Amino acid sequence: QVQLVESGGGLVQAGGSLRLSCAASGRTFSSYAMGWFRQAPGKERECVAAIRWSGGTTYPVDSVKGRFTISRDNAKNTVYLHMNSLGPENTGVCYCAAGQDTNSEEYWSQETEVTVSW
Repeated sequence: QVQLVESGGGLVQAGGSLRLSCAASGRTFSSYAMGWFRQAPGKERECVAAIRWSGGTTYPVDSVKGRFTISRDNAKNTVYLHMNSLGPENTGVCYCAAGQDTNSEEYWSQETEVTVSW
């Protein structure tokens, strides 16, 4: 069992940055793939970034490439999402997830809100 606790959301002005953190319990964190998901108002939840146990990363959403960076610190059982140049279109609730591989999420964090205002 893996428990995920997310932090770092909040209100930011357009053009600003936020860093989300997701701390995982359990000794097998380093073997899990981790992903960050976003659900904008009225839209489906989508994966914006994922990182494998090996450190390989993917960014399925074109609009975040070059602006968002996912990273992990296995010594701290934590995965991060650095978000730069935020715009109002990035407003939504965010989650982190863990699974045996990307696209196979087994565990989810609570949601955290990200609000980007002009």
